[in-house]
Amino acid sequence: MIVTNIETVPGMQIVKHLGLVSGNTVRSKHAGRDIMAGLKNIFGGELKGYTELLTESREEATKRMIEQARAIGANAVVNVRFSTSSVAAGAAELFAYGTAVVVE
Repeated sequence: MIVTNIETVPGMQIVKHLGLVSGNTVRSKHAGRDIMAGLKNIFGGELKGYTELLTESREEATKRMIEQARAIGANAVVNVRFSTSSVAAGAAELFAYGTAVVVE
């Protein structure tokens, strides 16, 4: 599966447009990560626990988007974007979406 954040796949032609596909995941913060994040806010530095959480969330949302694209016969997803939003106290959603297409 080709996944790109641009509108086309260089060197290939879109022969069929299958529509919007998406994937999402909602994750909550870990109490231990919150304590460490509080300390980092005092002393400065990267919040590695949160970085890992967002990386895992992005990978899971992308995987779900690709599964949806495969299910409708796509071999590529173009114009991929990511969005995040707060769902509840201590929980956030990461949303991946793009356009499923067939390229040759």
